[in-house]
Amino acid sequence: MNALIDAAITHARTVLSALVLILLAGTYAYVTVSKEAEPDIQIPVLYVNIVHEGISPEDAERLLIKPMEEEFRSIEGLDEMRSTAYLGGANIVLEFEAGYSIDRALDDVREKVDLAKPDLPDDTEEPTVHEINLSLFPILVVTLSGDVPERTLLRLARDLRDDIEGIPSVLAVQIAGDRDEVVEIILDPMVIESYGLDMTDVVNAVSRSNRVVAAGSIDTGHGRFAVKLPGLFETVDDILDMPLKVNGDAVVRVRDVATLRPTFKDPSGFARINGKPGIALEISKRTGENIIETIARVRAIVERKSQDWPEGIVVTYSQDKSTQIRTMLSDLQNNVLSAILLVMVVIVAALGVRSAGLVGIAIPGSFLAGILVLASLGFTINIVVLFSLILAVGMLVDASIVVTEYADRKMTEGNHRRVAYGLAAKRMSWPVIASTATTLAAFLPLMFWPGIVGEFMKFLPITLVATLSASLVMALIFVPTLGAIFGRPGGTADAATMKALAAGERGDLGHVHGFTGVYLKVLRGALRHPGKILIAAVLVLIGAQWAYAEFGRGVEFFPDVEPDNAVLQVHARGNLSIYERDALLRQVENRILDLHRETGELHAIYARSVAESGIQRDEPEDLIGTIQLEFTDWFLRRPADEILADIRRRVAPLAGIQVEPRKEEAGPPVGKPVQIQVTSDRPDLIEPAAARIATAMRRMGGFTNIEDGRPVPGIEWALRVDRAQAAKFGADVTLIGAYVRMVTNGMTLGEYRPDSSDEEIDIVARLPVNDRTIAQLDQIRIQTASGLVPISNFVVREARPKVSILR
Repeated sequence: MNALIDAAITHARTVLSALVLILLAGTYAYVTVSKEAEPDIQIPVLYVNIVHEGISPEDAERLLIKPMEEEFRSIEGLDEMRSTAYLGGANIVLEFEAGYSIDRALDDVREKVDLAKPDLPDDTEEPTVHEINLSLFPILVVTLSGDVPERTLLRLARDLRDDIEGIPSVLAVQIAGDRDEVVEIILDPMVIESYGLDMTDVVNAVSRSNRVVAAGSIDTGHGRFAVKLPGLFETVDDILDMPLKVNGDAVVRVRDVATLRPTFKDPSGFARINGKPGIALEISKRTGENIIETIARVRAIVERKSQDWPEGIVVTYSQDKSTQIRTMLSDLQNNVLSAILLVMVVIVAALGVRSAGLVGIAIPGSFLAGILVLASLGFTINIVVLFSLILAVGMLVDASIVVTEYADRKMTEGNHRRVAYGLAAKRMSWPVIASTATTLAAFLPLMFWPGIVGEFMKFLPITLVATLSASLVMALIFVPTLGAIFGRPGGTADAATMKALAAGERGDLGHVHGFTGVYLKVLRGALRHPGKILIAAVLVLIGAQWAYAEFGRGVEFFPDVEPDNAVLQVHARGNLSIYERDALLRQVENRILDLHRETGELHAIYARSVAESGIQRDEPEDLIGTIQLEFTDWFLRRPADEILADIRRRVAPLAGIQVEPRKEEAGPPVGKPVQIQVTSDRPDLIEPAAARIATAMRRMGGFTNIEDGRPVPGIEWALRVDRAQAAKFGADVTLIGAYVRMVTNGMTLGEYRPDSSDEEIDIVARLPVNDRTIAQLDQIRIQTASGLVPISNFVVREARPKVSILR
């Protein structure tokens, strides 16, 4: 170490060049390094989504989940597998061991999905495998709202999505509130029967006439010619002009017995922003991209596109992650400047202006060197890194102060600045190294923190190791070199001070007076009674633990900080349609809008109702919708707890509705603090056990927002087919199911792609709206060998307890 210090002081120009290079490179890295909110971590969790429209939860468990689970059980590294079957599909969540390669897990799961696909029903859509990644979460939500038709909003949103996805740093743009376009063929049974037709005649005619026909080519010997047989629908008129029945010159076409209606699929939810219907674009960025620059470019595109939009379109920005990052960066810069100023004030008073300048340069030098290391490792500047840098501010100058103070003392004794700083760096090198190593030893174990939390928090020890190591180099190499060039003693010491310093060197502590003398006397007394001091230290340690256990406020993972956002989960029970759910949600929304008009404490109120719930992880089955609240700046409003308490008071009189507020939480996504899973080979035992646990927790007290996954009470209609009786009429389950689909979601007959659309549009056959009732299920008449027969002859409709989700 001594040789290294001597070499640094001897080659001052080289060292100064290296310092300038570090400062410039660190500044460039700080400006250009990607900045984001949460760290981009790999969560070893995948989920497989399987969609089969109209399938019941029982059939989804038997036909979709079991073939997949059978293949997934053999995947290496799989820690836990959870499956959920619901009306219309199934989800399977796969959790892998901490540290397991997510790329390998994706490859293994996709391979097993391919092996299981042949065992799935024919109408099942392609299973999709998704990775849970924090970088996929939205960094900005752009909401378009206004008193304009839904089709206009969708057209503008899709056009805006295409432009935003053209930004290289944008990964994807999801449109919330989007609905697929369809062409509905509305079949009136009475009109169809009046022409001597059946609904299956229309269905078969449309299906068989919308085909790709490969006619091939013909070689006549005198030439080769391609033969084309156009068979696909290109316009709505192609469907309307399709012939169904011919009698002489009279032709019955689809337009004679049906009505075509370009529309959207039945709504699965409604979205509103600040009380107005809206379409939200959720924008996620690519891994490692700069969040501030990305959001700035998105805003620029929105501003440019909005100039050509119709009057009345309102653009609302919410969940802007760049605002938080800008605030953190501003806080960091203010902390650095404050630290430099405070250190210089203290050291100027104690050592002089030049010594203060030498110590002050160690702070930005250490910061910039640390950021340069982080950038070279491919890390981004995120909230954990910024917190770590702020935490390190108070620890960066210790080593430099020790070296500078000792060098100032040696210069006061008459040594040349070159000799003084060389002696100081050599004399204090090992104490400074030991002190820094002790600090690092407290943080290094955090680098081996397992699990998702460890992946999230590993940036803390890495950042501290980089900055503190840089501060050590600054104290032992750069500060002595600068001091050897620019150093000057803080002042000439008087005889008494020199005598006290000499006495301290010799160990003659009787000649040291003042505060230092008092400290030395206390230290001397402690050294004479080491056993007593050790016992006292142990007693203090035990006493502190006892006092905390007795009077402490408990332990929490991340502190409860003032949030910028909150989510209200609205619960209600019953067989509610999407329109009834939305009406209940609107009642809560109106109370919040009243609060906003009175106080102006909310920036955005985004309400979204859902037709089906409980499908996603940790989502309650009785959830009818959510309301996302974005607060104004904290200094312009009441605390979030008071605002949420006010909302609770306002919505309390609403009957049949339960509102559960959830504040934005710091740290990695870990769910609720207490989670209890109940499993059994006998499903009938699970619900009573879960009920007893929930009741015990409520009696115990101290718990809030208790949820359980028990089925929500409700009914469903089952059509029980007498197969033997149906066979007498020449009917079967497939034929009956086709007619029932026309009453419910509609029967898909095919697709067509108009010139105005980039995507294929489904052609769906349905009954008129007034005939889509439960009573109509008994009145359906199907074509059999015996003619038109009501299905009530061999089908019994019965109500039974609803089974909406199987876990």
